[in-house]
Amino acid sequence: MKFYGYSKCGTCRKAKTFLDEKNIKYTDIDITLTPPPKTVLKRAMKAKGMRKLFNTSGVQYKELKIKDKIGAMTEVQAIDLLAANGRLVKRPIAVDQDRVTVGFNAEEYESVWG
Repeated sequence: MKFYGYSKCGTCRKAKTFLDEKNIKYTDIDITLTPPPKTVLKRAMKAKGMRKLFNTSGVQYKELKIKDKIGAMTEVQAIDLLAANGRLVKRPIAVDQDRVTVGFNAEEYESVWG
């Protein structure tokens, strides 16, 4: 499993604790340095929708005024933007073969990864 997260993110730490307690092995990838590739983002978008992939509480989301732009944005434009700037991506993203999760929800993690 690849785990795209950020060490200072409390939600990411909760997700890692869950995975560690279940003895699920993962490769920890700093999402701010290495955003998920477009293939992963496309799968996540298909599962969750475009708006759910954006870190709406992030500084860059607000600075770039994404909220005002997202309605006119195509999926391709959104994928390009997210793939180029990991700070805009909702975290964590966990991906393994055909499974992908965005954010951390204990019940979802239990059903997908547990």
